[in-house]
Order: sequence, then C-alpha cells, then structure tokens
Amino acid sequence: MFTLLNTPDDPAHDAMVEKKSEFIGDACHVDSLDEALAFVEAIRERHPKSRHVAYAAICGGADGRLSERMSDDGEPSGTAGKPILDVLRANGLTDCAVAVTRYFGGILLGSGGLIRAYSTGASLAVKAARRARIVPCRMYRVRLEYAQIGSFQRIVSAVDGEQTGQEFTDRVTVEVSVPMEQAETFETRLRETFNAAVVPEVMGAVNRAVPLAE
Repeated sequence: MFTLLNTPDDPAHDAMVEKKSEFIGDACHVDSLDEALAFVEAIRERHPKSRHVAYAAICGGADGRLSERMSDDGEPSGTAGKPILDVLRANGLTDCAVAVTRYFGGILLGSGGLIRAYSTGASLAVKAARRARIVPCRMYRVRLEYAQIGSFQRIVSAVDGEQTGQEFTDRVTVEVSVPMEQAETFETRLRETFNAAVVPEVMGAVNRAVPLAE
C-alpha cells in the first residue's frame, strides 16, 4: 500500500474546469479520520463561496483493517464522495484524505458528469502529491544494559528496523519499529545474541512511510 506525504497545512493541489464549474482537488496525509475531518473543514474555510466540498479518507492497514469515510456534501448521492474514495482505493492509498471543492458554473452536469468531474479532481490532486510506500511494522520496547547497545543496534539495522524512542536510567529502554516480515527474524536474533536475556515487549502495530524515489 501507499500513502501521501503532503501535510494538511500544505496539501497537494490541482484543479480543472468542466462546463464552467471549477473542481479543485486537495490531498494530504492524515493519521486519523478525525484529522481528515479537520482537514476538510480547513479547506471549506479557504473556499467560503464554494457550492460543495466533497471528500473521502482512508486510514489504517497496519493490522490489516482499513477505516473509510466520505461525503457528497449535498451533491446527488454517490456522485462525489464515492468517486473520490474509488480513486484512493484504485491507487492503493491509506492514511490520507482528498477533498474536491466545486464552484458551480451554472450548467448542470448530470450524475455521470459529476462522477467523472469529482474523480478527475481527486486524481489530479493525488497525481500532484508526494507518495510513499507503506511498510506495516511491529513496535517493540526493549530494555538493555549499556554494554548491549552496540550489538542491539546492529540487529535493528540488519532487519531494516527504525529506532523511534529511547530513555536512559540505570539501563537503556529503546523503542523500535520492525517490518512485519522481519519481526520473527528480529526476535530470533535477540534471543540468540543475548542468550534469551533480552526479551522484547510488543507494543502494537504501526505503518511506516518510505518515500518513493522521484
């Protein structure tokens, strides 16, 4: 799966005109559906004279489950939010939101015309965005002696892990994310290297975004 890297404050942006109606697409990364709603409201505030701000958002996937939300915002049912959502699905996207703002040009487009226009507006925004590949990861908390840090960091590097936090007391507590496909190898390497003296605590699952080469 993939996600977008553009932030809600600086979303990817593009626009098109269909029979005098302007359709403006904005796309960004979000971490939750609530954040998606806040993004849509911010877009609405930027376009107080627009007729509609339809949107779709998808979040999740680290645990295999996706949550979706969409709105036609007053357009005929199924002509705005659903086409935008279909664009996100077709591109294999998650943790992102796309809003398409419409300024009505006085000419009715009909259901088919609206579906095409909202789909195109969403596609243009997604095409303008910076993308990243989603890597489902398992989060671990590991407690180490100071003398063990070097060996531990080599193991993390070998499994494409990423350190996300650390705390120093009489020992070192480190938080790392490890790609799901490497999680079993990571746990085995820890047992073998430290003779089962280091036991990783599983904290849950998370998505890691790896930017695509441009």
